[in-house]
Amino acid sequence: MNEILRKPDWLRAKLPASNDYMVTRRNVDGHGLHTVCQSAQCPNMGECWTRGSATVMILGNVCTRACSFCAVLTGRPSELDLGEPPRVADAISKMGLRHVVVTSVARDDLTDGGASVWAAVVRLTRSKCPEMTIEVLPADFRGVQEHLDILLDAHPDILNHNLETVERLQRPIRKTARYDRSFWVLKHAKQRGFITKTGIMLGIGEKREEIAQLIRDIRDAGVNILTIGQYLAPSKQHAPIDRWVHPDEFAEWKDYALSIGIDICESGPLVRSSYRSERAASHFNLLERRKLWEPQVSDDAVDATAACEK
Repeated sequence: MNEILRKPDWLRAKLPASNDYMVTRRNVDGHGLHTVCQSAQCPNMGECWTRGSATVMILGNVCTRACSFCAVLTGRPSELDLGEPPRVADAISKMGLRHVVVTSVARDDLTDGGASVWAAVVRLTRSKCPEMTIEVLPADFRGVQEHLDILLDAHPDILNHNLETVERLQRPIRKTARYDRSFWVLKHAKQRGFITKTGIMLGIGEKREEIAQLIRDIRDAGVNILTIGQYLAPSKQHAPIDRWVHPDEFAEWKDYALSIGIDICESGPLVRSSYRSERAASHFNLLERRKLWEPQVSDDAVDATAACEK
């Protein structure tokens, strides 16, 4: 079905019009940061930036994958920017946040998939902002455990990795990614003791019974936080919208997810993976949890930049 109908009223986001929004924008622009808010055309950018919240995107803004749902540019990325970790950490430290989300494009062109840069960003950010909790949203590192562990060894507070859609639609929608590999990312992080999170889209061709099965699979993987939102096609060249999902259905799926044991579920037409992430994170005593592993990584921040350059 082509996107020929008007968007329903419940999909109309408010335009940004506050001083807080402009402060966040100046911070992002002034430090040369990429954000998924801009690159993925997020409808909540006005609301989140007004709250001083932005999802920072590292490793450039060109992705090596070409998922048919995603607005992020795809192609051959430029040379790796080794000055990015300290610049990103410095910018984040000036945002005055309690919780930050960091994501990245997929960098399958890099030997470690960008894991060393990921680790440096987490460690340098924590050294500058020890009271801030850090949520990471990486790609799947092509299923290489050594590379995922480089990031996990930096001990972010939440590991977020999106499944995006039901199993049947993985190949046409996500191209290079795989259902089993994404679950491996979530399960491996869970086995290592992390709070885990994932996100899915509705309105891209899935069936009701497939949604229920996906949510059960997410529960069985021990995932703590789930986000569910409406798919919005970035252009006519992307996968078409199958249907507009009513807010009542989003509420039903939230109730179902909570009823089967998922701790937190944000579900609504405009919900995206990092939407109100600080509120979900506050459910878990992350700073207390950090004390379980903090001594073993307390000295790593000093060498983070050097590690990134190796």
